[in-house]
Amino acid sequence: MKKFVAIAGNIGVGKSTLVKMLCDQMGWDPFYEPVNQNPYLADFYANMSAWAFHSQVFFLSHRLRSHFNLAQHPNSVIQDRSVYEDAEIFAHNLYKQGNISDRDYQTYRDLYETAIQFLPPPDLVIYLRASVETLQSRISQRGRDYERTISYDYLQNLNDLYESWIENFTLCPVLAVPADDLDYVAHNGHLRLIATKIDEKLTGKEEVVFEPEEVARAAED
Repeated sequence: MKKFVAIAGNIGVGKSTLVKMLCDQMGWDPFYEPVNQNPYLADFYANMSAWAFHSQVFFLSHRLRSHFNLAQHPNSVIQDRSVYEDAEIFAHNLYKQGNISDRDYQTYRDLYETAIQFLPPPDLVIYLRASVETLQSRISQRGRDYERTISYDYLQNLNDLYESWIENFTLCPVLAVPADDLDYVAHNGHLRLIATKIDEKLTGKEEVVFEPEEVARAAED
């Protein structure tokens, strides 16, 4: 039976890498963040408070369309970042920063909450949980110029929103992966351990956790 899995997590946590490695191992199809150029981005960076709402609506529309298409995809698929994160993390953060007005944010939320009622949820959300120190280390390693100015406080604010969102998320099962402790790039055993936990979660095992001794053993494989 085909499965639809979404990987969620903060900037730099390793979502795209895990999507590729899991799909290579499991024979599933990867789906990465859309590369469509947001026509509002230049305006947004020039004047965030004037253009944040427009930019987020554009991102939301693309993510909603992608989610719908993936739900119809004939093969099992793993998605890099979910539609829920656009609204619950990034739009919410812009609102908290004062870059989206109360009126516009309520309009955005009404649109988002109405739309997701008509979308079938994924079979599983994998949440990659990592400290800001881990995020900053991985962001530095991948060397993207436009990410060099991301501050510790910004990443921490996003982490706080992620934790609040995942704690209250009930649309489908969630597998929380301790990304500080699991280096699936360096250790094949860590990748296999994640794949095993995914299978357990998808087959209905109620409680699936990463025990420290399991993680330690997997690093030796």
